[in-house]
Amino acid sequence: MARRRNRQRSTNYTGVLRQDRNRSAEARMAQSQIEEPKGFSWRIVSGLMILLLSGVLFLFFYSDVFYVTNIRVGGVNYITVEEVFTYAKIADYHVFWVTPDEVAENVTASPSIAAANVRIGWPPNMVTIEVEERDPALIWEQDGVAHWIDIQGNVMDIRQDRDDLVRIVVDDPLYEGPIGNSDGLDDEIVTAILQLQTLRPDIRSWRFHPDYGLGWRNDNGWDVWLGVGEFMDEKLQIYEAQSASLIARGIQPGVFNIVNVDSPFYTVLWGR
Repeated sequence: MARRRNRQRSTNYTGVLRQDRNRSAEARMAQSQIEEPKGFSWRIVSGLMILLLSGVLFLFFYSDVFYVTNIRVGGVNYITVEEVFTYAKIADYHVFWVTPDEVAENVTASPSIAAANVRIGWPPNMVTIEVEERDPALIWEQDGVAHWIDIQGNVMDIRQDRDDLVRIVVDDPLYEGPIGNSDGLDDEIVTAILQLQTLRPDIRSWRFHPDYGLGWRNDNGWDVWLGVGEFMDEKLQIYEAQSASLIARGIQPGVFNIVNVDSPFYTVLWGR
């Protein structure tokens, strides 16, 4: 009897385990049917996303619309948009390869541009450049060729007529600066001419000699030389005082030199 009972218990226990296994398998099948409905596949979604991204990349890199063929320029008064585009050096570049800092550096290589700000966007105005042009302060004429000079001494091409600018004509044809000199016009020359322009606005054209500096030929035919740098007001006072004395004494100077404010001198053509 004991053996039969043990066999029966063993048989009943095994039957319970089989029923649990069947139930868990059915539960997994039901859950899988809920999570993955018929007709849905992540592979299809992934494939569509790959196709979409491929199309976008193809559009970005093979469409002409993203290659730079023109630019938008602001702040120009004298220089042309075409010249800014040439200095930018980005013609036919893909917009993804355009570096704003590099473009700004290229544009400011123009002697007419003091600063540039570059912005990158989307078509149609992908590249926008705002420039700050140098303002001319005087006209420098050398060997028959005239250029603009700004207050920092930078040499620029003349782009329009400016009758309001004072003109400096170089006397010595062998004088090499500042045309062709990357350093531009010396600060002392610019300082002196700006002072003279204020002190003697009636003189619209000045002369320049590498040894005697700035000067002019007055109405009496004298060559007056004032040098460069500061103290132009003091030198003009010396000129006014001594010229009146020379005229009163009937002396005709050829050259009146006030380059050194402490030791002015003149040469005499006639008189005493």
